[in-house]
Amino acid sequence: MGPVGITTTVPIEIICAAGRAVVDLNNIFITSPNPSELVDRAEIAGFPRTLCGWIKGIYSIALDLGLRQVVAVTQGDCANTCALMETLADAGVEIIPFAYPYDRDRDLLALQMEKLRQRFGATQEAVAETKRRFDAIRGKARRIDDLTWQSDSVTGKQNHYYQITCSDLRSEPAAFEAELDAFLASLPDGEPLHPERLRLGYIGVPPIVTDLYDHLESLGARVVYNETQRQFAMPFDTADLVEQYRLYTYPYGIFWRLRDIKREVARRGVEGVIHYAQNFCFHQIEDLIIRRHLELPMLTLEADRPGRMDAGMRLRVESFVEMLRHGRRTS
Repeated sequence: MGPVGITTTVPIEIICAAGRAVVDLNNIFITSPNPSELVDRAEIAGFPRTLCGWIKGIYSIALDLGLRQVVAVTQGDCANTCALMETLADAGVEIIPFAYPYDRDRDLLALQMEKLRQRFGATQEAVAETKRRFDAIRGKARRIDDLTWQSDSVTGKQNHYYQITCSDLRSEPAAFEAELDAFLASLPDGEPLHPERLRLGYIGVPPIVTDLYDHLESLGARVVYNETQRQFAMPFDTADLVEQYRLYTYPYGIFWRLRDIKREVARRGVEGVIHYAQNFCFHQIEDLIIRRHLELPMLTLEADRPGRMDAGMRLRVESFVEMLRHGRRTS
């Protein structure tokens, strides 16, 4: 049947236990040679201009890949996913829905996961073994995350890449594990993060712009906490697969996420936070709640299409970094 596409992180242990490869359509879209062209093609097909660029990119890349099946998250991710499902179904793609219960209800989540297991025909024993295997792989990505804030050996962009790739393990778990091993082996002895380097947190959906992390590094700042990307690496240890996806924060609303954000920014000594909210996304509304509850300087960034930051966004980032430096000098 070929690989199975996913619209965001789902229990891939179940799908892979059935012998199927998983493709995170977000990752394939944003790393394609010309992601902006994929957005253009969706708009030519009739998608409105005032719609999230990620949805348009996912639509085009799913058709390019010739996928026959896509697991789409109908609750706990993008509000436009249901319409995306319908357009893909109309193009001949079989849609398999998956829903995260808003209140993290264990029974409802277990039911969704059991339906997914039965749909793909995976045995419970195979699922359990796949979870053990993937836990070991994700543990290496989590080691990279720790090194990002504990030493000067891992950049914010590297942190972003290795954690976000855990959403589908690059469709080849063994190859991705070898890549993790090689990266960890290549790192120099961990020198503590230089005190002159600003420690930043990044919260919200992964950025559609491509040069944010590089620009921050050029300004002497480092993202030592990537909120959503870290969640893709399943940072909470548990032998229970249902509990693993209950602890995973991204699908369950801003207040559950804020508990984890507050804990991590304190643990990592974060001095300022960048909140990225995709244009035309309901997550933009959450910005006002985050500002009420997070007692750190915060810059909100918004973007529409893939590509490099425009001049206005670069200026805002530079001003934010300079403000944090000024705060250091005067404190």
